Amino acid sequence: MNWLAVKAIFKFEMHRMQRTLGQSIASPVISTGLYFIVFGSAIGSRIEQIDGVSYGSFIVPGLIMLTVLSESISNASFGIYFPRFTGTIYEVLSAPVSYVEIMLGYVGAAATKSIIVGSLILGTSFFFVPVSIAHPLLMFTFLVLTAVTFSLFGFLIGIWADGFEKLQIIPLLIITPLAFLGGSFYSITMLPPVWQKISLLNPVVYLISGFRWAFYESADVSLGVSLGMIAVFLLICLATVRWMFATGYKLKT
Repeated sequence: MNWLAVKAIFKFEMHRMQRTLGQSIASPVISTGLYFIVFGSAIGSRIEQIDGVSYGSFIVPGLIMLTVLSESISNASFGIYFPRFTGTIYEVLSAPVSYVEIMLGYVGAAATKSIIVGSLILGTSFFFVPVSIAHPLLMFTFLVLTAVTFSLFGFLIGIWADGFEKLQIIPLLIITPLAFLGGSFYSITMLPPVWQKISLLNPVVYLISGFRWAFYESADVSLGVSLGMIAVFLLICLATVRWMFATGYKLKT
């Protein structure tokens, strides 16, 4: 394993975050703060507790997961797409660096950025609502797994996209709606039975449900199922990345 190459790619991507602190850090934290004000204060004052948790506190895991999903995909997709756009990716591909090392560098940096943003949002939430974390280690495990998995997914999008429009189409038209409909602001048990079953087809439900259980021991689906869904999606992304590099899909042409 060429750890020097991994470190070089990782540091380059992390430096990009330092150059754009307003966009990378301040923007998602401020946006989430507005969610707390609108949903937690204005709307939350009109909604009773959900599973014994105040509404403002209940939406904290969902808001963190919503941000981590979008930031992971955005950071990873742009991180690999921009070298393809400028042509510098060919220098990386021609170097004595394996696809695993390239993936570790880009995906590791994207996941690290998302974890930092998620942690900042968690810290910010304490200023707005009372938050308790029943299982801190499990909460951090879910945060890391989600950040890594969706950074891998963003990495795939960055390789697949051949234009800035395609780079945004999946996050905007698929991921964001799934996140909003995945129980970020409500429990799916509040829905009619038919819609509860339909919601179970949404993979984001399992991510948010498991993450929320780590906070309040309250979930829409079992913890084991949530972990299993993340593991399956992670393996699918890893297999797809391997296939893309093995075949040179949109990388060597």
